[in-house]
Amino acid sequence: MNKIITTFLRKYKYMILVLYFPIYMLWFSWLERRDLPHFTIIHCKLDDMIPFCELFAIPYFLWFLYVAVSLLFLFLQSEHMSDFYRCSAVLMLGMTTCLIIYTIFPNAQPLRPESFPRDNFLTRIVAGLYQGDTPTNVCPSIHVYNSIAIHMALSQSYALWEHKGIRTGSLVLCILICLSTMFLKQHSIIDVGCAILLYIFYYMIVYRSEFFALKRQVPARTPSKTNC
Repeated sequence: MNKIITTFLRKYKYMILVLYFPIYMLWFSWLERRDLPHFTIIHCKLDDMIPFCELFAIPYFLWFLYVAVSLLFLFLQSEHMSDFYRCSAVLMLGMTTCLIIYTIFPNAQPLRPESFPRDNFLTRIVAGLYQGDTPTNVCPSIHVYNSIAIHMALSQSYALWEHKGIRTGSLVLCILICLSTMFLKQHSIIDVGCAILLYIFYYMIVYRSEFFALKRQVPARTPSKTNC
């Protein structure tokens, strides 16, 4: 049975996220459009100590490229399927959990500034973000959750074991993306903390489970010759 499942996943691995993505988008779009009389406000005093900084729009929007390129990279590593499947499983489990929480526990944040302290290209970009993205469905932060999930998948990818620079760059970008959600007033510290806890929960389930640990095809190494 395991061999059949492995063969099927190897042949149709691209279908995993392809099938999930439209389901996620439809669900999230419905959540964004629904009109409810009450939302639980997510806020703490530490949020008020974080200043708005439009420079963080750069890593915030890099998130889309970061996630897409990383998933494509893992998808192409056919010899190490477990890296792709574990990452996909963590993403889908976490994102689905977030959607369920948003559905039964509607929440919102009151952090966005009424006016920007400066007028420049980046603040106009953020203004566009505010218009297209409601301040609801924020806790846990999917932006933060996915960033951590992607970085951890890359940091444990067999293909990147000997590429410390890439793994370090991924860590820096992941941290900047997480910070950007707070400095752009998109999320509360509470949202970030909940996303981290949610990731830890699913990391323990997925990365410590043999179900997702499809056998890696590690290429044999030719022993080096030594001259006497």
